Amino acid sequence: MKNNNRPEFDDIRDYEEFSKYYWYRDELIKICRDRGLKAPSGKIELNKVIEAYFAGDRILPETKITKKTKNKKPVITELTPETGLIECGFTFGNKFKEFFSKQTGEEHFKFNVDMVATVKAVKESGDEAFTLGDLLDVYHGKMTYAVYDRSALQWNRFVKDFCADEATKVFGERLKAAAALWSIVRDSDMEKVYSRELLEKYRDRIG
Repeated sequence: MKNNNRPEFDDIRDYEEFSKYYWYRDELIKICRDRGLKAPSGKIELNKVIEAYFAGDRILPETKITKKTKNKKPVITELTPETGLIECGFTFGNKFKEFFSKQTGEEHFKFNVDMVATVKAVKESGDEAFTLGDLLDVYHGKMTYAVYDRSALQWNRFVKDFCADEATKVFGERLKAAAALWSIVRDSDMEKVYSRELLEKYRDRIG
């Protein structure tokens, strides 16, 4: 009979088995740090480190280089597509929003989630070769550098669907019941979505 309980990390044989279970970001960071591996902040990047680990490749933390106070880089006064993202001290402020607005021709320009994920990854890796033009390509879907971790929305979607089901109105504390059912799903290799069938199967364990 299949065991739905999530095994300990050291008992997992390969990345395919690992991927069947839900892991919190803090758990992934601890797994990486405990094994002396690089521990980035994003779940997608963390999973890549762990996938490499199962494949026999250890991605180690980057050695931080102490910045010298002398010979400071010149301040960037004009932004162009060739300007380095790290070089210009990129932020999501109005200055850069206006730049992308001019580049795209969109008056009310908005940074999308993959741009946000990319900027975070570029800064974490210290990739000085990445330019504002590259970020523009990410916006247009011409290149992929890092993508938004949409798995972080699984719990919110699960609770929303749970509470939308008329059958769950019998629970006095619906959020507590949803959390109990989610914990069963989270620590199993089941799909991380709510369904009426799931409720009926584990009703006696969450009531």
